[in-house]
Amino acid sequence: MSRVPMMQRQPTPPTIQAPMPRRGGQSRQRSRMLAAALLGTILVPGAALAQGAASMPAAAPSATLTKVASFDHQVTGVTVAKDGRIFVNFPRWTEDTEVSVGELKDGKVVPFPDAAWNSWRNARKDEVTAKDHWICVQSVVAGPNGNLWVLDPAAPAMAALVPGGPKLVEIDLTTNQPARTIAFDESVAPQGSYLNDVRFSPDGKTAYLTDSGAKGALVVVDLDSGRAHRVLDGDPSTQPDKSVTVTYDGKPLRRPDGRGVEFAADGIALSPDGKTLYWQAIKGKTLYSLPTETLAGGITTALMPTTLADKSVAGRIETVGENGPADGLIISRKDGRMYVTSPQDDSIKVRDLSNKGGALRTVVQDKRLRWPDTFAEGPDGTLYVTTSHIQDSAFYKPDAPAALPTELWSFKPGTADATGSTEPSPAAR
Repeated sequence: MSRVPMMQRQPTPPTIQAPMPRRGGQSRQRSRMLAAALLGTILVPGAALAQGAASMPAAAPSATLTKVASFDHQVTGVTVAKDGRIFVNFPRWTEDTEVSVGELKDGKVVPFPDAAWNSWRNARKDEVTAKDHWICVQSVVAGPNGNLWVLDPAAPAMAALVPGGPKLVEIDLTTNQPARTIAFDESVAPQGSYLNDVRFSPDGKTAYLTDSGAKGALVVVDLDSGRAHRVLDGDPSTQPDKSVTVTYDGKPLRRPDGRGVEFAADGIALSPDGKTLYWQAIKGKTLYSLPTETLAGGITTALMPTTLADKSVAGRIETVGENGPADGLIISRKDGRMYVTSPQDDSIKVRDLSNKGGALRTVVQDKRLRWPDTFAEGPDGTLYVTTSHIQDSAFYKPDAPAALPTELWSFKPGTADATGSTEPSPAAR
């Protein structure tokens, strides 16, 4: 039987030693610090933002971090279906992991939809077909129709693409079987690309993807026809920002050969009404947006010369604000606010989208959030986030284990977070 990543019980949180206040209110301060230590979490009102982000106003702590699961392998994506089922994925970056897509079930990760789809290995790539196996899954997302969608960039170690491997697969959660596969050719997923994350229009007709690879771009997919095309291919809004250096522990995060973090367009979010698309590069600081109506004529735009089409789209791009280097983005169905992962300072922040250019607020900051990566939202509004420990991986630490332990966390945003938010989705009312 295949060995799969196992969930572990939540360990006793570490104790945080807090300095004694110098004057006044010592008992009250001591009690508050002790409470934070017992939670193993530092909830920071007004902590310093990551490089390039706007200064942050003070904010009352509003969330408590809870460990949901621990894994023996490097996790990136997570999603929660309408019925509460949780799915995760493990890209084959630094190891030939046995499970690339799994469901959290009865205390363990079960290969999903089955062991056969997870049976591809680097060591067997000449023997196993790429079109109907998981090669290097980067993202899992529950669609508006209740089914699971799996995005496979098919680029193990974020290197060469496996021919025939890049795809977007829909799995019917009533049968737990693949319902359709949209394969991407080299016009959509060229060598050097790395399809990263995906969002779906509320009507279920369109998918929007980011490409965080060598030449960043967005990808628009017509789900009825399966046709897809790249937009903003090489546009500054989808590329790494040369003025930004991603850091950790106050130092530039670099590989042994000196290369830094170079991920292009990565995080992506869609407004609840489906009218506005947001994205940003990890090696970046700026959050961009675009009216989705600009992309609505997908087939017409795809037939236009690339330069002309991109100029037409680029002219509608807006700068929303500065997040600093960020990975995961999600707009809550419950309060309409955007939550942002901040890998540089182990935190999760929130942006009020009704206040264009406004500052981020820290929701939770915790040393256990080692590279907070991808968000998901449960039916009750609970937010989930994976920690992929990218800074601890063999990419940046040659002596790191190939199989990198990682985690899944959850938190419930406080009611104060909803103040001044944009309109929530009708389903959340």
